[in-house]
Amino acid sequence: MTWLDDLKWLPLTLCGLLLVIAPISPTPHLLEKLAMLSQGLLVKPLDVLDLLMHCAPLLLLAIKAVRHYRLKNPQR
Repeated sequence: MTWLDDLKWLPLTLCGLLLVIAPISPTPHLLEKLAMLSQGLLVKPLDVLDLLMHCAPLLLLAIKAVRHYRLKNPQR
């Protein structure tokens, strides 16, 4: 996982934010797919892939933040 530690924060954060709001109108895909997931309508493989692609940078950002915190505070 050292490749994740080597990624810079700014590009990863910008990529995550852009994919969260893309496309801006009429509704961001991520919100659409999460609504479909909560209603049980997320059944097409393309929709599942779309959800994963829009969430991937956020998941990487979360994992990077946890790893960064744990490396700075190894006693926890």
